Amino acid sequence: MPLPELFGANLRHIRKAKGLTQSVLAERIEVSSDMISKMERGAAAPSFDTIERLCAVLEVQPTAFFGTGAVPTTATGPMGARGILVQRIHATLSRASEDQLARASKIVQALVE
Repeated sequence: MPLPELFGANLRHIRKAKGLTQSVLAERIEVSSDMISKMERGAAAPSFDTIERLCAVLEVQPTAFFGTGAVPTTATGPMGARGILVQRIHATLSRASEDQLARASKIVQALVE
């Protein structure tokens, strides 16, 4: 997975685990909600200052945005059990081939619909 997309996926995961909308996060780190959206899609790269503000607001280390094993994984921590499950699924899917991802997508859609 390209680094901008990995960063974006981790940012989205952490933001949602913290229960924040893109608008609320944008306001707290003083960027536009459009910028948050672009970062989460991997369409824009944040500055170091923005990463530092993200870390402060989301209460994570910078490494949380650049790997699948860097996000806190304790059931009693800020992410909770749901966050842990999402992280495990993300880590598994990040190693899948395009064909495997397509099949997994169909399975997940069938499960949640």
